[in-house]
Amino acid sequence: MSAITRIIDKIGIVGTIVGSFSCAMCFPAAASLGAAIGLGFLSQWEGLFVQWLIPIFASVALLATLAGWFSHRQWQRTLLGSIGPVLALVGVFGLTHHFLDKDLARVIFYTGLVVMFLVSIWDMVNPANRRCATDGCETPAPRS
Repeated sequence: MSAITRIIDKIGIVGTIVGSFSCAMCFPAAASLGAAIGLGFLSQWEGLFVQWLIPIFASVALLATLAGWFSHRQWQRTLLGSIGPVLALVGVFGLTHHFLDKDLARVIFYTGLVVMFLVSIWDMVNPANRRCATDGCETPAPRS
């Protein structure tokens, strides 16, 4: 991925995680962690974070991952990078729009956050490299 795409991806992930720190009613484990590290003041903007910022930042992370596909052409990396934001979006929308049980929505959201975090660490440790050219992959010459 290009440096800009990687930075945008990290901004989306950090924004989603920090946004989850603000909602004690929705995501008690994340809010407890946020309060423990001094981010308890975010709870006064709980509605803004849950309704707008978490979905926006998760969408930014998803779009950055999908944009990275055009740089590295690795479907496995793109799939793994997309799972976390999609789970986070399903969890937060399931909770705010009441189409999922609260506990199930929380589990899905937390799973999405963990996947986003782990894939982000993996991306920093092992950055993506282009495997194919934009016009297609070269096939190796046949062995004789």
